[in-house]
Amino acid sequence: MFHAEAEGCAAFLFVPLHPMKREERFQNIINWFQDNNPEADTELDYSNPYELLVAVILSAQCTDKRVNIITPPFFERFPDVETLAAASVGEVFSFIKSCSYPNNKAKHLCGMARRLLEDFNGVVPEEIHELQKLPGVGRKTANVIASVVFNKPAMAVDTHVFRVSERIGLTWRAKNPLEAEKQLVKYIPEELIPRAHHWLILHGRYVCNARKPKCRECGIKEWCKYYQNNIPEG
Repeated sequence: MFHAEAEGCAAFLFVPLHPMKREERFQNIINWFQDNNPEADTELDYSNPYELLVAVILSAQCTDKRVNIITPPFFERFPDVETLAAASVGEVFSFIKSCSYPNNKAKHLCGMARRLLEDFNGVVPEEIHELQKLPGVGRKTANVIASVVFNKPAMAVDTHVFRVSERIGLTWRAKNPLEAEKQLVKYIPEELIPRAHHWLILHGRYVCNARKPKCRECGIKEWCKYYQNNIPEG
């Protein structure tokens, strides 16, 4: 800000701050997460690729906490692809009925297990396009499996990631998760993409809530577009 004299009175001219470049916002936010949550990982309980695949299918529009309650007895009854493939939809439903959309998920789980046996010899594939051939596995689920199990540079965009990345200014006018995914991987170093999914989802789950984001206690508020535009100082 500087002063200028105009028509006998002091006029104040405000010089706007230069807007933060997108690369700068990404770098600062990534640096903060690397320093403060370097080991971010999925909160789903699993011990092998098959178990994670089941858990991620169950987690669609359902909390990880609920899924982690469902899966122990589920895996006790269906410990591997073979036992799940041999099960009836009705029996699978009885184990997962407390999660959201249990009818569809029971069908998807049975279909997934049978397709794994028929087309992949019971082994969970690494490639995203192959994972998407399995019933109940969309791009988000495939990206989770590829990144978590196989450490591939795949960015899974769920509702948390989609909301948070737009709110803090990492994405811009993304119309759908695929657009958001493309924008995110453009600016995140390839080796950090698997971790970045967890940074964003955990931030959305515990800090950047949908209705009442905890902006005052947020560690990345200095670089957050929403904070800069909506939260008054003081």
